Amino acid sequence: MEENGRGISPRRSKRRTVHKIAAANEPNLFDELLDDLVVSVLCKLSSSAASSSDFINALLTCKRFKSLGFHQLVLSNVGSKVLAVKAKNWSDSVHRFLIHCVNAGNVEACYTLGMIRFYCLQNRGSGMSLMAKAAIKSYAPALYSLAVIQFNGSGGSRTDKDLQAGVALCARAAFLGHVDALRELGHCFQDGYGIRQNITAGRRLLMQANTRELASLLKSLVKQQPNHHHHHRGLNYEQFNCISCSGCSSMSNEPASEGHPVNVFLKEWFELGLGEMGEGLRLCSHKGCGRPETRAHEFRRCSACGTVHYCSPGCQALDWKLRHKLECVPIERWLE
Repeated sequence: MEENGRGISPRRSKRRTVHKIAAANEPNLFDELLDDLVVSVLCKLSSSAASSSDFINALLTCKRFKSLGFHQLVLSNVGSKVLAVKAKNWSDSVHRFLIHCVNAGNVEACYTLGMIRFYCLQNRGSGMSLMAKAAIKSYAPALYSLAVIQFNGSGGSRTDKDLQAGVALCARAAFLGHVDALRELGHCFQDGYGIRQNITAGRRLLMQANTRELASLLKSLVKQQPNHHHHHRGLNYEQFNCISCSGCSSMSNEPASEGHPVNVFLKEWFELGLGEMGEGLRLCSHKGCGRPETRAHEFRRCSACGTVHYCSPGCQALDWKLRHKLECVPIERWLE
């Protein structure tokens, strides 16, 4: 067989050309899929993606994914992990994406953008409106955040506090299973804050909150156990005894449960200096909260040491168990 000047057989070159023409003429089966089917797949992806980058990379696969990725059904199903943007990555494009999700009726996006606008961008009215939109749809974190705003009169003056409205919002969030709201409601009953004092009911609610927190902790411990050997499938009972021997309050030595991604955003936003806080304003001392003061002396401080400040009794109780009880030194002992 003779070769041409390039060292390639004419017959082989012809064969390759025929194959390319045949491949070009073959129908693209992906293009024949119905839009409804592709949208259904993207809905599943948007709700289950582990991060925003996973979802975005999928949309960049082809033009059809990119166009259908902004379908109303897809955006309405975007999950919290996709919306969990880092404060350092905040940009106009991220803001626009959240707005698209809000317009599609995504409750998680309403709450996330509402918190960012209210606390970070200081657009109080728009932030409250978005959180209220999520609360109307019985989204528990939004109900609880609105309760904290009502308790503190955030965004206004001390006279703007509405304790009864805060208790009502907290009770609704607690009914929906929000542990922080359940704990907050228990403190309200114990202290007679915005509601008639009932110490017994308050203690019962606090016990329920601790029990749910313990159940969540045990569930996470079970998931961490290896399952490839039968004898490893059980819970580590030494660890269980360490947690439960002193009652629910012994969880003080355990790591804090993972908070909502928007709380992480708030904390990073102000710690990185991306948003300016007024002179004398402070963040909530509970590391899992991230809420800032909107006016001077808005948050209550520890009555013993006076060095830490909290947006709510719930945050104060959590931080006491997790950290502050090891650091708190009463003012009377400072000289010592």
